Amino acid sequence: MAAKKSPKTKSVSEIVSAYMTYVLDHEERPVSVYKFCKSVGVTEKDFYQSFGSMQSLQKEVWKMFFENTIEVLHKNEEYEQYGNKDKMLSFFFTFFEVLTLNRSYVLFSLSENRMSLKDLDQLKGLRKRILEFAKELIEDGNAEKAFKISRHNPTLFSEGAWLQTLFLLKFWMADSSPGFEKTDLAIEKSVQTIFDVFDNTPLDSLLDFGKFLFKENMA
Repeated sequence: MAAKKSPKTKSVSEIVSAYMTYVLDHEERPVSVYKFCKSVGVTEKDFYQSFGSMQSLQKEVWKMFFENTIEVLHKNEEYEQYGNKDKMLSFFFTFFEVLTLNRSYVLFSLSENRMSLKDLDQLKGLRKRILEFAKELIEDGNAEKAFKISRHNPTLFSEGAWLQTLFLLKFWMADSSPGFEKTDLAIEKSVQTIFDVFDNTPLDSLLDFGKFLFKENMA
């Protein structure tokens, strides 16, 4: 009698993909690690080698969204030559392209919890990475400024970038325009605004951005 073969070890990305598919197929999250592993053909041993819990797996999905974004950005040979504002624009445009490819999962994942997005535990890892990304942009820019008074506060800017991410997430989730063109416009206006604020010339952009938000809320 032939020995029973054990399930083939799956990579982290394979487990994440299987998890996202499970959620969409069942329209609910797995109630336990055991049932999830049994459903997708993964041993609990293999699962726990990569994740400590189902919650850590949820966070890994967002980590991979972020890492995929950064990978795409760095494939563009011109990216490193961009200024900080264009790097931020490129980041958000690419990040939401990645989210759009996984829109059904993202909508389910964020819509199931009626709390504010900023309170969602699954976004904590994403928050950390975006804070680091934004802080690095400002620190690189500060290194090129001769006078300390003209340098920007990295912590303040990075927190602003995170709040901007939350705003754009909620906007994108509600966007029903073709090709999410309104989200693209929101990205452009919000990035322009946050950089104008840091360059001490905010009025025109703030008014323009405010008019845009008012128009969308009234639509």
